[in-house]
Amino acid sequence: MKVVSLVVEGLEQAQQGGLFEWLHEVDADVICLQDTRCSEYSLKDDVFFPEAYNAYFLDDFENPTQNGVAIYCKQLPKAMMSGLGFADFDGKGLYLQADYNNVSIGSLLMPSGRDGEAAMNSKFKFMELLSQHLQKVRNKRRDFIICGGWELLANAIDAEEAGNRVDIPGFSDIEQGWLQSVYANGYCDAFRAVNPEPDAFTWWPDGDDAGGLRTDTQIVSVSLDSRIDRAEINDAEAFSNHAPIVIDYDLDL
Repeated sequence: MKVVSLVVEGLEQAQQGGLFEWLHEVDADVICLQDTRCSEYSLKDDVFFPEAYNAYFLDDFENPTQNGVAIYCKQLPKAMMSGLGFADFDGKGLYLQADYNNVSIGSLLMPSGRDGEAAMNSKFKFMELLSQHLQKVRNKRRDFIICGGWELLANAIDAEEAGNRVDIPGFSDIEQGWLQSVYANGYCDAFRAVNPEPDAFTWWPDGDDAGGLRTDTQIVSVSLDSRIDRAEINDAEAFSNHAPIVIDYDLDL
């Protein structure tokens, strides 16, 4: 099973840059997109609804031009789940999940903490709720693959300029500790499970000429650790300031 994840920073803009042509070539089983910045009903072109896929969207209820997540599935899911049951966040278009027999695949957009103290406090609140949710579902008889634009870093190896900057997004002591705690309690970073090399980055928040970060990944149940066959970051083509993550699993839906 091949799963693709990408923060598109606007689905319509990414489509104009050739996203769907590239996705056709990759031929993934599941595609998880974050930060779509559009309403499903505003997408008039058939290119957004490929015949080979079942397309699902969750928009920001108040302002569809911000946030938003999507999942494209070749095989019809048994069920879809919108939101995480977080009253203050579920209307913001941050999480969508496709459920199959033994695995659930989620598309998650972490609230950004880059817009001041209030935004960061909101991010911390979401992280606290998400931590509780992850511990609750780890005991279910199913595996989880959560594809995300996490805006979080666990280790210095994932930041190009970690030794030179103290303002790296997602790398505060609280954020770093939170992500390390997730990895210590039943989950793992699917990319790092098979690719330990440095200089692997997925996000350039200040543009191509600034330092890169690896804040985008697929966080999976630790029971899937041995079933990750291959993981790569495709930074050859630019659909946004983020690079796609492509991971192959020894797993059938």
